[in-house]
Amino acid sequence: MTEIRVPTLGESVTEATIGRWFKKAGDAVAVDEPLVELETDKVTIEVPAPSAGVLGEISAKDGETVAVGALLGQINDGAAAAPKPAAAAPAKAAAPATAAPAAAPAAAPKAVAADAPLAPSVRKLSAESGIDAATVPGSGKDGRVTKGDMLAAIEKAASAPTPVNQPAASVQVRAPSPADDAAREERVKMTRLRQTIARRLKDVQNTAAMLTTFNEVDMTNVMAMRSQYKDVFEKKHGAKLGFMGFFTKAVVQALKDIPAVNAEIDGSDLIYKNYYHIGIAVGTDKGLVVPVVRDCDHKSISDIEKGIADFGRRARDGQLKIDEMQGGTFTITNGGIYGSLMSTPILNAPQSGILGMHKIQERPMVVGGKIEVRPMMYLALSYDHRVIDGKEAVTFLVRVKESLEDPARLVLDL
Repeated sequence: MTEIRVPTLGESVTEATIGRWFKKAGDAVAVDEPLVELETDKVTIEVPAPSAGVLGEISAKDGETVAVGALLGQINDGAAAAPKPAAAAPAKAAAPATAAPAAAPAAAPKAVAADAPLAPSVRKLSAESGIDAATVPGSGKDGRVTKGDMLAAIEKAASAPTPVNQPAASVQVRAPSPADDAAREERVKMTRLRQTIARRLKDVQNTAAMLTTFNEVDMTNVMAMRSQYKDVFEKKHGAKLGFMGFFTKAVVQALKDIPAVNAEIDGSDLIYKNYYHIGIAVGTDKGLVVPVVRDCDHKSISDIEKGIADFGRRARDGQLKIDEMQGGTFTITNGGIYGSLMSTPILNAPQSGILGMHKIQERPMVVGGKIEVRPMMYLALSYDHRVIDGKEAVTFLVRVKESLEDPARLVLDL
């Protein structure tokens, strides 16, 4: 028998939702044949069969939420018909026979748990997992709880569905609409992916001390440089010269000056990261995904633009890999492409900062005592105040503004 378990899904991803099973119990399966589809908050992955055989009991049904490492099912050797009687027999015929033996060990721990000392290994597992050893049926001498009993209880808890949808369900209860209005309403169930995204975004708001600071940038010089070199750039590098390359390099410069914006909280520690993996938010039909351009401090603007273009294409085709959306230290989101003039972006946990770009709009500005029309863009930095002070947040935005208004700074590393 081979167990099928939830694979490691990537950094900070601890659970997934069962999308659908491609096979049912009793079906023959081949090695590496896709068995089940798992949905995380960003991508959908398929779990292949670890061995050939017959799919036995399915432990996690469609729609259930499971943790990393949880048991999904098992693959048995033998004929396809074998697992069915085996699974059915204990449920009916053997149930009365096994009821009495099962009752004895369950009752025993209650009689001795209060008096019997716990083994050190059991106490350690209880403390790490949060499972009270007194609630675990013991199989040891005199009903004592053994290390094996604790491991089995932890596995059972991990494979059980996580009741993450309950709060959402209670919030969404609403008074019925009048009959005339109800006839013109359309009720569509949220996809599991959208429910997960909604829950995680709300978790960020509940956990982080999040607030937003604003500034504006005169895009005159960047737009002039882009206009002058965009044709030559595309001919040489095979990618269009957009604004994201400039913004990414400006962000990296600012992160080097204000390292707190590139940090994150880990328990009671602050982790300062001396590398610059920048997440670029990309809109798709299924929702927002954030692929990560790694080591941007070592990349040229052309490298960054090519990377972003590739991620954008594959994101819209649903071909991004989960590891390509993990490990980011800071995120940039561009609502300006949809016409947004100003917004307050939500943090991409566990990061401490996210920069919002917006629509470039001509406005009258006072320059050298005279009113001139300039292409202006609002910048918004949402940040976790637990990590970043207001002075650091404002200084960060000023650094980004200075680099964009004088792009030579990006070339000269100033």
